[in-house]
Amino acid sequence: MINKKKIYLFVIIIIFFLIDRVSKILILKSFLNNSLSEIYINSFLNFSLVWNSGIGFGLLQIEPNIFYSTISIIIAAINLILIYWMITTSNYVESIFISIILGGSLGNLFDRFYYNSVPDFIDLHNKSFHWFTFNIADIFITIGIIGLIIIDLFKIKKT
Repeated sequence: MINKKKIYLFVIIIIFFLIDRVSKILILKSFLNNSLSEIYINSFLNFSLVWNSGIGFGLLQIEPNIFYSTISIIIAAINLILIYWMITTSNYVESIFISIILGGSLGNLFDRFYYNSVPDFIDLHNKSFHWFTFNIADIFITIGIIGLIIIDLFKIKKT
């Protein structure tokens, strides 16, 4: 018999994956259909389309195909490990945070294979200082990781 809690975890993954996909589709349509380079939101937030061939927040951007493919395979393997961890852990709260990470990570992995790069577009800045450009999937991955750290720090053991 399939555990309902496990089904909910996969539903969470799908929901977060779809939120990420929809956000990227809307941004890509806005930028490509209107030939935009930047969308001004306010004094500390712009949408600015950047294609990221590295990992989260534009780190480790590399051009040669062998390195890009290797990173993509490693990310896919990490996702498989996360799925196994999510399914086997007895801590349901931990499983929820892992599923949030997976929703974002699978969104970015999809882009790596579909576009050969990940569209990042959220540009936080203060005057001339700009944080790394990122996307919704990166937010989900970060939330999941912070949640796992909090669980570990406070030893939350809810099932």
